[in-house]
Amino acid sequence: MDLAELGDTLALVNASLNATSGALLLAGLFFIRRRNTHAHRRAMLGALTASALFLVFYLTRVALTGTHTFAGDGGARVAYLVILFSHMTLAALVAPLVIRLVYLASKRRFHGHARLARWVYPMWLYVSVTGLVVYLMLYRIYGYR
Repeated sequence: MDLAELGDTLALVNASLNATSGALLLAGLFFIRRRNTHAHRRAMLGALTASALFLVFYLTRVALTGTHTFAGDGGARVAYLVILFSHMTLAALVAPLVIRLVYLASKRRFHGHARLARWVYPMWLYVSVTGLVVYLMLYRIYGYR
C-alpha cells in the first residue's frame, strides 16, 4: 500500500468515525429524552471517543498526504466550500465546548451541562454529519486532484 492509498483508507476510516459519532449522538439524545442517564452517558462517551479518534486519524492523514483540491466546479464547488468552511469552523468551536460538557457532567453539574448541551449538541451533530458529506463529495462523488 503506497502513501496515497493509505491516505484514502484513513479518509474512509475518518468518514466512518464521523458516522459513528453522529449515530451515537442521536442515540444519546434518544436515551436522555427517556431519562436513561446510564445509556446516555455511554452513548455520549462513545461519540466523544469516535470524535477524538477522528481527530488523531485526520491529523495523521494530513501529515502523510496533505490536503486535497476538490475536483468539482460551479455550484458543486460553492456548495462543497460552504459545507467545508462551516464544518471546520464549528469543529474548532465544538471541541472545547464538548470538553466543558464532560467536565460539567463529571462534577455532577447537570443543570449547567444541560443548558450548554442545548447549544453544543446540534453543532456537534452538524460537524459529524457534514464530515461525512465532505468525505462523500471529495472522495466518492467528485474526486480530488
